[in-house]
Amino acid sequence: MFVTVEKDVHIFVEDINPGPGSKPVFFVHGWPLNHQMYQYQFNILPQHGFRCIAMDIRGNGQSDKPWTGYTYDRLADDIAIVLEALQIENATLVGFSVGGALSIRYMSRYNGRRISKLALVDAVSPSFVKNQESPYGVPKEQADALIAQMYVNLPKFLSDVSLSFFNRNLGAATLEWFSYLGMQSASYALIKSLQAAANEDVTKDLSKINVPTKIFHGVHDQLIPYK
Repeated sequence: MFVTVEKDVHIFVEDINPGPGSKPVFFVHGWPLNHQMYQYQFNILPQHGFRCIAMDIRGNGQSDKPWTGYTYDRLADDIAIVLEALQIENATLVGFSVGGALSIRYMSRYNGRRISKLALVDAVSPSFVKNQESPYGVPKEQADALIAQMYVNLPKFLSDVSLSFFNRNLGAATLEWFSYLGMQSASYALIKSLQAAANEDVTKDLSKINVPTKIFHGVHDQLIPYK
């Protein structure tokens, strides 16, 4: 299904196992992927009474790909509109990577509306790039280099990123699948989203989270380092 979030911008949403009694889980994917990254969760959770709702962030997957609208605030607004359109209540919000940062911004910007639990998975938090307020994250030069690579050769860039996404060799097919998901995004959307991440900081948003929160972070994460 599609949800209109502003004029001429429609967000693709997959809603699995809706209906009375199912427990809603709302998934926000990471960069540079789309909602299909959660397909293994979709295979299992509905068997245990969960309703799985996932959106393609604008610019990615099957959602529209406008030139503008890739700030954390705008993307958090998109999440709010989708939750409202589907009348989701008491959901567990799951955010991965940049999707984790967007989930944090949503919780702050909308006071946790419609959310009862939060799961942050390798979240870009408090910031992607080191700054005066946060010693965590990557050096700005590294972020700039990643952005520059996307202007030159996006397929190679995605292939290189796929190698750093997994700590063990899952085989060529999995790496090709990862790159395939990335190639479904507009290249300018990937660039603008990473530029936004490099300039955003959710430190002040963290104190506004008002629901039980679980944090998951891979100790071998190379893109969003554990330490």
